[in-house]
Amino acid sequence: MNTIPEPFLVLDADLRVLEASRSFYEIFKVAPAQTQGCLLYALGDGQWDSPRLRELLETILPERVAMDAFEVDHDFPGLGHRVMLLNARKVLYDESDTMTILLAFRDVTERRAIEAEKEALLKRSEDLRRQNEVLLQEMKHRVANSLQIIASILLLKARAVASDETRFHLRDAHQRVMSVAAVQQHLDMTDGIDQIEVATYLTKLCAGLGSSMVSDSQPVVITVTSDKGMIPSAKAVSLGLIATELVINALKYAFPVHRDKASIQVGYTIDDGRWALIVSDNGVGKAIDKAVKIEGGLGTTIVAALATQLDAKVSTVSDSTGYSVTVGQAIEPVVLRPAA
Repeated sequence: MNTIPEPFLVLDADLRVLEASRSFYEIFKVAPAQTQGCLLYALGDGQWDSPRLRELLETILPERVAMDAFEVDHDFPGLGHRVMLLNARKVLYDESDTMTILLAFRDVTERRAIEAEKEALLKRSEDLRRQNEVLLQEMKHRVANSLQIIASILLLKARAVASDETRFHLRDAHQRVMSVAAVQQHLDMTDGIDQIEVATYLTKLCAGLGSSMVSDSQPVVITVTSDKGMIPSAKAVSLGLIATELVINALKYAFPVHRDKASIQVGYTIDDGRWALIVSDNGVGKAIDKAVKIEGGLGTTIVAALATQLDAKVSTVSDSTGYSVTVGQAIEPVVLRPAA
């Protein structure tokens, strides 16, 4: 018994101490004369005299033979506040009716302190997370309101100015602000999810653009096709802004006159880890409409800057059948055309 590092007692059937290990005497600072022959409940200052422990030792243990991990939380004389786990085993002997009980003690004070500290940290982290969520929602709300206010001011100014050129630039700036607002709105719907399903994201984004920008005088069908895949939310911001800019440009410049079956195709492909975003239209093509200088315009500049952030390249195809922009890691530009 003296080789056992943890406190250990041998009790008789009446719960009196028959033997105690050396570690028991050392840890609880009691002498053999104060321990051997004494009732368990009378040891020390009565720290083991609890109704629950009595029930376990006197009622449950005789029926179950074993008791595991009974926790005692107590201020022990000369030891201080400790948390002890008690494990008990009933020992029966074939040659007699004698019964003894082996009672082992394990000090889990430090472990309980660590668990309590961990629980407190988790609670604090959860509180901070909830606070951050509230602040984030408030920030999103303020950003959305600010974008709407800026867009409204730009639109009012565009209606008030006399210069056609100034009106054109103000309306262009208004559309850019609305494109940022549209991207933010669709990302907010993901509720902080780090990975976003690209097909659903682009479909909802383009549907919003179509409902807000396509006029009755020139109906345009915006179609989205996409390979299945997930993208990080950070990448989704840039990708959404690129798609929005390209769709806006197509709506503004591809159909200067009415065209039947006007169409804009938005596609996203993934091949062996290489991705590409393609926006094609069946409009007049860039070369035909030289009156409006799209090359080097605000939309083109924005797309080029966002593509650089994504480590992607921009390539274009333009002819009499339409105009197509490919942004991504694809080697060759791609042209999407509506099904016949």
